[in-house]
Amino acid sequence: MKKLGVGIIGCGNISAAYLGLAPMFKAIEVRAVADLNMEAAKARAAEFGVRAETVEDLLADDQIDIVVNLTVPNAHFEISKRALEAGKHVYSEKPFVLSLEDGEELRRIASAKGLLVGSAPDTWMGGAHQDARAAVDAGKVGTITAGTAHVMSHGPEGWHPNPDFFYDLGGGPMLDLGPYYLNNLIQFLGPIEKVVALTASPLKTRPIGSGDRQGQTVPVKTPTDIHALLKFRNGATITLSTSWDVWRHRHANMELYGTEGTLFVPDPNFFGGKVEIAAPGGEIVPLERSDHPFGVDNQENRNTGLKQANYRTAGLADMAQAIIEGRPHRCSLEMALHAVDAMTSILKSGETGEFVSLTTTCERPAPLGPDEARQLID
Repeated sequence: MKKLGVGIIGCGNISAAYLGLAPMFKAIEVRAVADLNMEAAKARAAEFGVRAETVEDLLADDQIDIVVNLTVPNAHFEISKRALEAGKHVYSEKPFVLSLEDGEELRRIASAKGLLVGSAPDTWMGGAHQDARAAVDAGKVGTITAGTAHVMSHGPEGWHPNPDFFYDLGGGPMLDLGPYYLNNLIQFLGPIEKVVALTASPLKTRPIGSGDRQGQTVPVKTPTDIHALLKFRNGATITLSTSWDVWRHRHANMELYGTEGTLFVPDPNFFGGKVEIAAPGGEIVPLERSDHPFGVDNQENRNTGLKQANYRTAGLADMAQAIIEGRPHRCSLEMALHAVDAMTSILKSGETGEFVSLTTTCERPAPLGPDEARQLID
């Protein structure tokens, strides 16, 4: 199969995951990296055997078909816009924009130039979540009527050496972690109709806990404690809590309540994990696992030391293959923009205290079953 050339802009922590995992996929080949800090670009290039280029040179490089945008969130729009204007397809880390207006501008440029825009997260394409999707689609718990989703901790400042952007405008747990949960919910349930939320920022500064800046503090400019209620167009209502003000909790990552049972879904921040199911009046038991390749443990979690499944770049690989085959890609602009609409509407509701109706919509993405996943792997 033809391989599309990939250039990465942004050589921070997440770039190592993309560079390390990209070689397992058929349709992509990372050929160059760039960063405003040329030394960072050179270090990543040497580590993974690719070219280090300036941002301008990478955008002008004829060997680059897709630009992967791994910059900080408030730079996503500008870099993606420049890449589209240079004639490159774009795949961005989440959130791919911070406003609907910016998302619509990227859509306009991409449409005019016949280019695709895709966005992480792609973790919902993992084996655990696709097994859960198959159970939902097969009606194993009936019609989903409600559910809960929780992603709560005491923030990234304890482990990240430069956590400033997490607490700046455009940061916070909703925009940073919400995409994992919202995209998974959208693949299960479809588009969201309206939201309402309560938000707060209990701490005004955060201490950096590691690295050269350990002991310094960063200001908090965005809500860090967000509790929302989502009404989906299919009638389901979901409680979503994202917080960086919780030391410990016992909430499950995601539970879906159906007319014929309950489905327990693992953390959407990861590709694998245990899916469980309970029939009416029955015990909670493991859902039978498929042979999905993106559910196979392939590395060690840096925090826990436990084995985990990590297939980041699967969404990028699917987009590249979609370009080659002339079909829709799963991590689409429409899905990403709908998630941005939901997140910004939740934050707006936190400010106003009112329900906010979403103005965008999207289709449920196509499932990625075991056979389709194997087609992505080299």
